[in-house]
Amino acid sequence: MHTAPRTIVALDYADPAAADALVRRLDPSLCRLKVGNELFTRGGPARVGAWTEMGFDVFLDLKYHDIPNTVGAACRAAADVGAWMINVHALGGRRMLEAAHGALEGVVSRPLLIAVTVLTSLDERDLAEVGFDPDPARLASRLAVLAHDTGCDGVVCSAREAGGLRAAHGEDFVLVTPGIRPTGSEVGDQRRTLGPREAVEAGADYLVVGRPVTGADDPAAAVRAIAAEVAGVSEV
Repeated sequence: MHTAPRTIVALDYADPAAADALVRRLDPSLCRLKVGNELFTRGGPARVGAWTEMGFDVFLDLKYHDIPNTVGAACRAAADVGAWMINVHALGGRRMLEAAHGALEGVVSRPLLIAVTVLTSLDERDLAEVGFDPDPARLASRLAVLAHDTGCDGVVCSAREAGGLRAAHGEDFVLVTPGIRPTGSEVGDQRRTLGPREAVEAGADYLVVGRPVTGADDPAAAVRAIAAEVAGVSEV
């Protein structure tokens, strides 16, 4: 089940210094941070530690997908770095997900373990082309069941699939929805997304927002606007 704040700002920067500059303009009481592959590769784990010391929760979005032993070791390393949340690909299968879960047992500050179902950049044609079930919602549902059964805390999913997953897995199953686009924002490379309020009403716990915040003239104001839009939705 979610805890405030709901907004996770995606720091999709090639330059770690630019990410630092953006973070200094944000308030950890209103948002968390997401560090993806490019920024982590260029900036390293030190950035995660520094931002954690500033009071931010950091979602380390590296989407581990490998043999079980390798993924388990990577998850433990991510916990040692101080990540609040980490993710793995549900497509890695049962044994890989169990290894990820097992690697975090006994960790004092255990990060949330989240499984990626279907990337929000993929549509029906993309899925069919690589040989998967072309129905994104159906495939996401199947992978969410696997994630739940193997001890994952929740899944990354499209906001459009959140309602069904919430109904199927209950209030304690964490739903992280990427590619959220506030009203007036460009869709970009996202295909299956919603606005902040719609996503929360559908059942999302955490909203990953990138360019609408990082590309804003006033990023802090953009975060405040999202927080205001979703405030009290769960009580409606």
